[in-house]
Amino acid sequence: MVSRSYSNLLDLASGDIPNFGRTVRRLPRVMTVPGIISEFDDDNANSVVSDAPSSVCLQRMIIVANQLPLRAYKKPGSTSWSFNWDQDSLLLQLKDGLAEDMEVVYVGCLKVEIDPIEQEDIAQFLLENFKCVPTFLSSELQIKFYHGFCKQQLWPLFHYMLPLSPDHGGRFDRSLWQAYVSANKIFADKVMEVINPEDDYVWVHDYHLMVLPTFLRKRFNRVKLGFFLHSPFPSSEIYRTLPVRDEILRALLNSDLIGFHTFDYARHFLSCCSRMLGIDYESKRGYIGLDYYGRSVGIKILPVGIHMAQLEFVLSLPDTALRVRELREEFKGKKILLGVDDMDIFKGISLKLLSMEKLLRQHPEWRGKVVLVQIANPARGRGKNVQEIQSETYSITNMINETYGSASYKPVVLIDRAIPLYERYAFYVISECCVVNAVRDGMNLTPYEYVCCRQGCPNLDEILELSPGIRKKSMLVVSEFIGCSPSLSGAIRVNPWNIEQVSEAMNVALTMPVVEQEFRHEKHYKYVSTHDVSYWARSFEQDLARVCGDHYKRRCWGIGFGLSFRVVALGPNFRKLSIEHIVSAYKRTNSRAILLDYDGTMMPQTSIDKRPSPEVISVINSLCGDPKNIVFIVSGRGRQSLGEWFSPCHKLGIAAEHCYFIRWSKDSEWENTSPTADFHWMEIAMPVMKLYTETTDGSSIEAKESALVWHHQDADPDFGSCQAKELLDHLESVLANEPVEVKSGQHIVEVKPQGISKGLVAEQLLSTMVERGKPPDFVMCIGDDRSDEDMFESIVSAMSKHSLSNKAEVFACTVGQKPSKAKYYLDDTFEVMKMLQGLAAASDRATKNSPSQVSFESSL
Repeated sequence: MVSRSYSNLLDLASGDIPNFGRTVRRLPRVMTVPGIISEFDDDNANSVVSDAPSSVCLQRMIIVANQLPLRAYKKPGSTSWSFNWDQDSLLLQLKDGLAEDMEVVYVGCLKVEIDPIEQEDIAQFLLENFKCVPTFLSSELQIKFYHGFCKQQLWPLFHYMLPLSPDHGGRFDRSLWQAYVSANKIFADKVMEVINPEDDYVWVHDYHLMVLPTFLRKRFNRVKLGFFLHSPFPSSEIYRTLPVRDEILRALLNSDLIGFHTFDYARHFLSCCSRMLGIDYESKRGYIGLDYYGRSVGIKILPVGIHMAQLEFVLSLPDTALRVRELREEFKGKKILLGVDDMDIFKGISLKLLSMEKLLRQHPEWRGKVVLVQIANPARGRGKNVQEIQSETYSITNMINETYGSASYKPVVLIDRAIPLYERYAFYVISECCVVNAVRDGMNLTPYEYVCCRQGCPNLDEILELSPGIRKKSMLVVSEFIGCSPSLSGAIRVNPWNIEQVSEAMNVALTMPVVEQEFRHEKHYKYVSTHDVSYWARSFEQDLARVCGDHYKRRCWGIGFGLSFRVVALGPNFRKLSIEHIVSAYKRTNSRAILLDYDGTMMPQTSIDKRPSPEVISVINSLCGDPKNIVFIVSGRGRQSLGEWFSPCHKLGIAAEHCYFIRWSKDSEWENTSPTADFHWMEIAMPVMKLYTETTDGSSIEAKESALVWHHQDADPDFGSCQAKELLDHLESVLANEPVEVKSGQHIVEVKPQGISKGLVAEQLLSTMVERGKPPDFVMCIGDDRSDEDMFESIVSAMSKHSLSNKAEVFACTVGQKPSKAKYYLDDTFEVMKMLQGLAAASDRATKNSPSQVSFESSL
């Protein structure tokens, strides 16, 4: 039984997590029945692992993020806090996309520091009035968690900035990582205080909380959990430099659905899972998923949108109209290029300014006619990098204005302060073009806002002197490195590092024919207005419900310690093979058939020396020495190597090359199961395989007597898989008229005669035993890959055809938790050997007690 304690998740290799003085009093649990609050302490509650949903019918979404969608302030002359909703918060806006009857609870930090004395009362007030559960972090923990690990290590790395020197990004600091884990655990504790695990959905947001899924999954194995990353996810070459890379990947995989803004970000994540964890993805009916210990982890690719209703409301405000009128007068006779960015090293503000300088230098006709208005929002982070970018921005701005400006003309207007939303929208309305040239960014919504503001509204059209029904226009210059770039097909995409290209894109945008501008604007507005934040939230919620649909049809239990914890989820009829159970069945049976795969079953796939160890030989001999047993090694390997390796096992049967050759014992001759096979097809297949071997470093060809196998286990994982798919298609094409089968397996592509499979030896063995009057009452078949499924299928078929007695003990077992025709599984080769040793020990004891029994194999 899995322990309910989750405290060991903080026991990292470097030592204990420091005590940051977190508040220990718990909030009362919030149930989904309105008006009912239960006061029981969750620590004394039963573990929530029941197989049936609760009787509560209302659904609820618990949204977890670093910050709550609240504004907190103290009124002048007052010592008490006041709170209201932050209408600009994405977390608040996404509610519009959720089901009308879905209750939403928020968990996160406040944007202000609350005195510990006030925290308890404020927490209760926010829970009752806003359905918000505040997470209070101590000042020390907040600095190390947010400004330390999040902003100095994760944020730069996810934006492709490596700490190559102490002055270039933050070097990995184990104490900051411990603070990150500790903060995530506190967030998880708050979720546990309010969750109803059978009914509630949990939606975790962004890179601040990437290990939180592990804490929740450990406490509630069947929790319905989604995660969305709002930042880029770097390529595997960048991500693999993170010392805690595996811990974060495994924590994310404890989610049911992981969302990304673009396919590139998702592709990088999937590549990391493949290269670092050996987990490959599958695409089924349009959905991408990863099988993680029997759980299906979905991958969602959908960029977030803007809140159309709020934008239209702000555009209709009198303040917006007044500011539009003022700005139109201020910049009368000039074309406006607009930039809206945070003062951040990744936003490319200085590169944009240099591009503006290049435009004015190469196109002097624009001097006095075009102005770049750069709104630089205050930096969210802190440190030397922010100071450097601020200094560089001011310096370049002054240089441009001094070189190309005059008393009545400033080419660059820098607004380095926070401005109200209506003023920002007013700038959008009057701008001819919006330039977003971040060197790396997640889902930058500035282009979306700009397009919708340019669509305008009737009162703004009147101020701008536009006729009713006139077609609107807008132009976008966007970096190819931002998340929204793929969805804006009419934008001028640029490499922000190429100043000449950005400068020329500005010129093209300013000179583009009006009809073309109108066409591009209509295309963008149609997309942005239909793919808003409601669409995004609704789509994510629906996919989360889909991937969680079979939670209560599976049996789950947790394995692993610390951040290596994961949940094994199995179907109702797929279970782990109990050694005690199979040994008990083994002892009470008298006619046994044992079929064992070799590679991946008794020999680890990662082993370089593939010869059987003395331990394997000893176990096999013990099993073969039992007169009640017939034991077969069933492998895809050639008969020469298998015969040599298992030469000490005189009574062992061997089926080589997927049963093309069969030998019942060492003294028997090799039998050919397809003596009429024609192998001229090898002359066609071999040159094709050689071509792919030459072009795929790390690949090789294994030439068997009856088959050709192309191996790519030692090749680059992505390239090897890609080449394997191409080779499979190529071979199927050139061998279409040949009597062969072309199959792909675990790191292989194989060509072999038709009708040859591991199922043949199972059929022959079972039928022979029945014919000789010794029908088996114990059948054990173990294998690890696709080729072994044929053996499992033959055994299932024999049972359905009553070739086996209903009383026969049948153990079809695969190695590893994965979809299989087998009923049982064992985790790895170590467990297989442990189980075989248990059977061998039982045989040794039985043989000693009855030494005069005649060998069952000799009777056949």
